[in-house]
Amino acid sequence: MSDDQQKKNARHKAAMQKQKAKVDSHIAAADTERGVAVLLTGNGKGKSSSAFGMVMRALGYGQKVGVVQFIKGAQLSGEELYIKHQCPQVTLYQMGTGFTWNTQDRTGDMAEAEKTWVEAVNMLTDASYDLVVLDELTYMLAYKYLDEQKVLDAIGQRPPEQSVVVTGRGGGSALQALMDTVSEVKDVKHAFKAGIKARKGVDF
Repeated sequence: MSDDQQKKNARHKAAMQKQKAKVDSHIAAADTERGVAVLLTGNGKGKSSSAFGMVMRALGYGQKVGVVQFIKGAQLSGEELYIKHQCPQVTLYQMGTGFTWNTQDRTGDMAEAEKTWVEAVNMLTDASYDLVVLDELTYMLAYKYLDEQKVLDAIGQRPPEQSVVVTGRGGGSALQALMDTVSEVKDVKHAFKAGIKARKGVDF
């Protein structure tokens, strides 16, 4: 091995040792054991997909999972089909009205949102659920279909060991402040804008 290569290896090892010490210190400082609240927001693709990735992760540990989908449900999706046929241990409830811009029925949508929210509250107050996913919930707040404070209280007062994932664009500053982790998915480029149809197994 050349001297140059040895120096590069030494620099790399020193950098990785420094990085490891930093990571180890953060791990040591994180001494609180409880469920976490995660908000997946932004205008990019992948928020619900990420949430369902966490569903799969939780199932890998034999955890109990509940999923409530607002907006979605009128059109079949791959995750819905998989859960219904392969994951009977997952409780799945869908608002079932489809996208609000398709229904164009504010009164009807509000009634269905309230009905669906009851199912969400049942999960958020049940300590047997390890993970609860509230998919597209932010739209219910943005359109004022649900009372914001009521939603915040239910999430904030859930059982200590229960984790919750909320998806959807926006959601408001109060929701972001409440959540432990907030990730924003940025729309850099999307096939749909180039005239490419949504793809089964990728987009739905």
